Amino acid sequence: MKLYDYSKSSASYRVRIALNLKGLNYQSQVVSLLDGDQRGDNYLALNPTGLVPTLVDNGQVLTQSLAIIEYLEEVYPSPSLLPADHAARAKCRAIALDIACDIHPLNNLRVLKHLTGSMGHSEEEKLDWYLHWLKAGLAAVEKKVESSQTAFCCDDIPTLADICLVPQLFNARRFSLDLTPYPTLKEIEQRCQELPAFEQAHPDNV
Repeated sequence: MKLYDYSKSSASYRVRIALNLKGLNYQSQVVSLLDGDQRGDNYLALNPTGLVPTLVDNGQVLTQSLAIIEYLEEVYPSPSLLPADHAARAKCRAIALDIACDIHPLNNLRVLKHLTGSMGHSEEEKLDWYLHWLKAGLAAVEKKVESSQTAFCCDDIPTLADICLVPQLFNARRFSLDLTPYPTLKEIEQRCQELPAFEQAHPDNV
């Protein structure tokens, strides 16, 4: 199993956590987004979107972090990354999609570069854009979990929702966002970071 990976990519970070939680061994191949490796012919032949991560498993080329994690869940089902209860599973998937589809794409490196590139926006305007959508998205996720009776987002063990949450909070800190308004998310993050699977996947440790 080989993961084409960039340490600070939220999407790559998610997949590293999932692989670790499932106890799966993999080889990491760095794709430096800052150096433009994702635009090289060899990588584009593997993943035409030019995005990370890409996972190759038994000859299968898999892209998009949530699709990769779904594949891992189906092919390597234990331990599961979804709650047993159907309603909790739906909530878990919803939170994952809130983060991966509504928050993260608007703050993606290529989007931010486009804002200050051909669109001509200043660094201050870029930061305003980033923080506006990030605050709104995290506030919604905080509301969804603040009354939860579980240790993590949707269960007493980490699930797909937590796998998506932790990388997003890491990126929020990179842009100096004050996380005080999201106390439940911070508590969940702290519990996650105490687990080896999350600690080993952290960008500073890969």
